Amino acid sequence: YHYRRRRASLRGSPGHHRLSIISNGSFPVSGGGGAADPAEEEKLQIREEFEANLADAGLEIERDKEVSGSDAVRPGRRAFLTAVVSAAATLRVPNPTQPYELKEVKGFSGKMNAMWRKLNQPFQPKVPQMLSQSRTKFLSHSFSRDKLHLYNIKQKDTFFDNATRSRIVKKHNTIQTFLNTGQTLMFTPCLPGITTLIANGVYDSAFPLHDVSFFFIILLHDEWARYGAFYKYQPIDLIRKYFGEKIGLYFAWLGVYTQLLIPASLVGIIVFFYGCATVDTNVPSLEMCDERQNFTMCPLCDGACDYWHLSTACSTARASHLFDNPATVFFAIFMSLWAAMFMEHWKRRQMSLTYSWDLSGLEDEEVMTFALSSQEHPRPKYESILLKKREKKKIKKIKKKKKNEPGQEKLTWRDRLPGYIINISSILFMFSLTFSAVFGVIIYRITTSALMAMSTDPETKSNVRVTVTATAVIINLVVILILDEIYGAVAVWLTELEIPKTETEFEERLILKAFLLKFMNAYAPIFYVAFFKGRFAGRPGDYVYIFNGFRMEECAPGGCLIELCIQLSIIMLGKQLIQNNIFEIGIPKLKKLYRTLKEKGAAPEESDDQLAKTPQQWDLDYDLEPFEGLTPEYMEMIIQFGFVSLFVASFPLAPLFALLNNVIEIRLDAKKFVTELRRPNAVRARDIGIWYNILSGMGKFSVIINAFVISFTSDFIPRLVYQYMYSETGTMYGFIDHTLSYFNVTNFKPGTAPISSQYDKEVTVCRYKDYREPPWSPLAYQFSKQYWAVLAARLAFIILFQNLVMLLSTLVDWVIPDVPKDISEQLKKEKTLLVDVFLREEKDKLQLIQSLFLKDKDGGEAGPRARCRAASFSQFTRQPSPGQTVKHTEV
Repeated sequence: YHYRRRRASLRGSPGHHRLSIISNGSFPVSGGGGAADPAEEEKLQIREEFEANLADAGLEIERDKEVSGSDAVRPGRRAFLTAVVSAAATLRVPNPTQPYELKEVKGFSGKMNAMWRKLNQPFQPKVPQMLSQSRTKFLSHSFSRDKLHLYNIKQKDTFFDNATRSRIVKKHNTIQTFLNTGQTLMFTPCLPGITTLIANGVYDSAFPLHDVSFFFIILLHDEWARYGAFYKYQPIDLIRKYFGEKIGLYFAWLGVYTQLLIPASLVGIIVFFYGCATVDTNVPSLEMCDERQNFTMCPLCDGACDYWHLSTACSTARASHLFDNPATVFFAIFMSLWAAMFMEHWKRRQMSLTYSWDLSGLEDEEVMTFALSSQEHPRPKYESILLKKREKKKIKKIKKKKKNEPGQEKLTWRDRLPGYIINISSILFMFSLTFSAVFGVIIYRITTSALMAMSTDPETKSNVRVTVTATAVIINLVVILILDEIYGAVAVWLTELEIPKTETEFEERLILKAFLLKFMNAYAPIFYVAFFKGRFAGRPGDYVYIFNGFRMEECAPGGCLIELCIQLSIIMLGKQLIQNNIFEIGIPKLKKLYRTLKEKGAAPEESDDQLAKTPQQWDLDYDLEPFEGLTPEYMEMIIQFGFVSLFVASFPLAPLFALLNNVIEIRLDAKKFVTELRRPNAVRARDIGIWYNILSGMGKFSVIINAFVISFTSDFIPRLVYQYMYSETGTMYGFIDHTLSYFNVTNFKPGTAPISSQYDKEVTVCRYKDYREPPWSPLAYQFSKQYWAVLAARLAFIILFQNLVMLLSTLVDWVIPDVPKDISEQLKKEKTLLVDVFLREEKDKLQLIQSLFLKDKDGGEAGPRARCRAASFSQFTRQPSPGQTVKHTEV
């Protein structure tokens, strides 16, 4: 925390010495500044009360000794045995009790496991937990002070791991209360501890320190947070012991996701190379590139554009085949099943981790206790608003002369109604802003295409489509990156307006808002290209116009799938390269540099004593970037998961680029957690929470999206319909001619025909891509029977594809159990062994009590000895009487 002093020196005042003792733990040094102002004095009194409560709870407070002129004080806390034992009993921390031997797998399975371990050895991190293959396992039971003799306590300094000790200190900081010492800050009794104090400016920040002397942090840096260790598995157990279960589960999930991207990438590469190998034998591409076909196409714009030959779109047609081929359908089905396999594999991995971390073997009663112990205190803002409500209620009762009735007030829907109204209207505004950005890029494409088509430069005219597509995608990417940052800040602001009671509620609501806004922002341009572009453009002689002068844009001659591929690849790669990597590395360093320069500018000139002083660990950690939660880390991976699964039918190489990004992302995040961020508070968790539901929903949604992409964006269905219904030879020859309709050039509206054309005397009919009746038909330009046949086949394919994939996904879910068989057997075995341990203990107690009563009755000499043995069972639960001094050993 920081405090301000008056410029006038008041050395003789008693308050000066008192405040100096409170802030420094020592008497003032010579040359000190002066007494604090009234607001700072009030904060000092609150700090004194708060820290006294912490000391009474068994925590040691260590303060940084002040050097003359310094205004920063950083008290540290360490938990002693009495505080650790009390908090561990409340938190129901699982701890090892009796050892037992795991059943050794023999036969063929045992040999395969041994071979797999040997092959995996080069990829394992070099940590003791990985190198030792011990078959000994300990029964776990939630900590209880009256059963200390059951636990495997070899050294009390290491009985609780680093993350548990950090969580215990955080618990004491959170639950400590303080008294109202004034009217300025409007504090009341029974408010939560450190979070409310920070919110009201009593403390500047509170965070656990990085334990640089701890053996694990050295291993984590060498075997996890180095880019040179990219090929190794992550030391998940060490991550959990240092950072806690919540962060450990995130990195375990990220590792499983990255690992399963390997088979998806291999299949995607095979599909891509299949397209490369068959492009020279693809009949539709050959027909489009055949100049002998000589299909004269209708102009791409009004007036300035001329007729053109279809063979000029040969390169686009060949590129489209790389991603639009029969293997694409197989890959879409494969990726839908891959998403289901990923979810099932993660559930099994999660269950294995909760078992090995002693989070799954709790009894039902202990599960409820665990849930109760993990209940959070209300957030400071919730408490402050509740306080104002109580004050208003008291004033109304005083005015009405009513008796103050006891009861606990709470915020109702009426208190939150203004926030909900602002939330709904703001989210709708953000949606409209996203759609406006997409529409603005559409206007740019249309107007730029029209202006470039009017150019007299032949080279400019020939590169219209490439230039417009490339620049429009880059504009889309820039807009997405800017709106992403804005939406992240807006989501936090909107969630604050809802006044969530706890941090868990705040996080869940923030995740939903941020995901909804960023989902729309990232995928809106892709949805437009996939399902809307070219669908409402009209036909020659009856085009759809916007702003009474610009035609709606159409797809390229090879179809919209190649444009969808370009859009998806550039946005995906751009977000990964710029937002997920450059921003993550650059922005924290710039913030750290800004804080350093700001502190140097605000601080007075340092004395020789200050320069000679070795910076303490809390000084080094205070200069690091504050930890802001796992939501940004999960969010970028969830958006990437959408790119991989939702539109994978248009870009089979998406899993490969995601894999390459994640290999770097894991080490980047590891380095950030170990060296760039303040150490997060260790949080106990059993799963990844709401993120699993989001992933599951996106997996199911991807089935629908891929079905529509294959049906309506790709030419896969029209090709099947032509080959099996309209082809005379049962082959694809004649497919291009079948998909092109005729238009009589005399039916152009005035002013829309080419102004000057080299084909004026030759062209009487031009072609355009659609299924419509020819101009000589009685139903000229109406949709033909082929159109309705293709539409029916597309709808039938969507139904068939969805039901087939859903059936296979359900089959995968049913075949693969959520809990591995060996773990379910171990859980049953441990429950049985644990019951036997407690039954044996109760039996021993009963026999001891019976022998004690019998010997007392007989007056034997062994009576005192037996009483001493009986007393030993309660030695850890004995409480000191008032005034009695008990010596505790530090854990």
